[in-house]
Amino acid sequence: MKRVAFSALLLPALIQAQTLDVGRIDAGATAIPAPWQIVVPSEKAPPTRYQLRQWDGVAAIEATAKGSMALLARPLNMDLQPTPVLCWRWRIDAPLIHADLSKKSGDDFAARVYVAFSLPDRALNLGQRLKLGLARQLFGAQVPDAAINYVWDNRHPIGFEAPNAYTDQARMLVLESGAERAGRWIEERRDVLSDARRLFGTDQIKAAQLAIASDTDNTGEFAHAGFADFHFVPPDQPCSFSAPSR
Repeated sequence: MKRVAFSALLLPALIQAQTLDVGRIDAGATAIPAPWQIVVPSEKAPPTRYQLRQWDGVAAIEATAKGSMALLARPLNMDLQPTPVLCWRWRIDAPLIHADLSKKSGDDFAARVYVAFSLPDRALNLGQRLKLGLARQLFGAQVPDAAINYVWDNRHPIGFEAPNAYTDQARMLVLESGAERAGRWIEERRDVLSDARRLFGTDQIKAAQLAIASDTDNTGEFAHAGFADFHFVPPDQPCSFSAPSR
């Protein structure tokens, strides 16, 4: 009986030890903590505004976009093998109206979560390496080898996958769509390593960056979203979301 009780006491600590927190916000924080920082891909549009907020009891990052674009990003540099599953929660006020991820002119989202990867040279063919080299000349060394965008879309069904309108080294994956679940926190769980294997054909991959965005520079629309509680867990471990405080 004592052994069972002792094991029960240890279980929460063991679960916590296997959880890799990469974006939880302290309820008492007043500024977005390092290593998160704003990344502005282009000066053609104003940056999306990010700030902290207690939102329906959740300590969150609030994003407000009005014809704007900027990522809020942090480096990862992590092996996904032990903790491949990314957990988070997000919300939007409403989906965009005119966005269409199949077109450059419609490449906007009320909310997206972006995971960038580094790949070994052998996983990239000559054409891909040449394209990446050109992209880095134009946009800087921050252009990743590959990336997955988990998006809250306005028109495509949940589960829809497609190359990004600008580059096939970035893939779009629709996790939420439309307005049915807007206006409240939605919890997500995604096996990032499994997605990367399927989309890029290799498991020799490391997560290099995590970013969030509300993105409306192409359509000029308004978007309002929240993001919270980013953490990685092993595949057999549940996500760890604290109950909202009231």
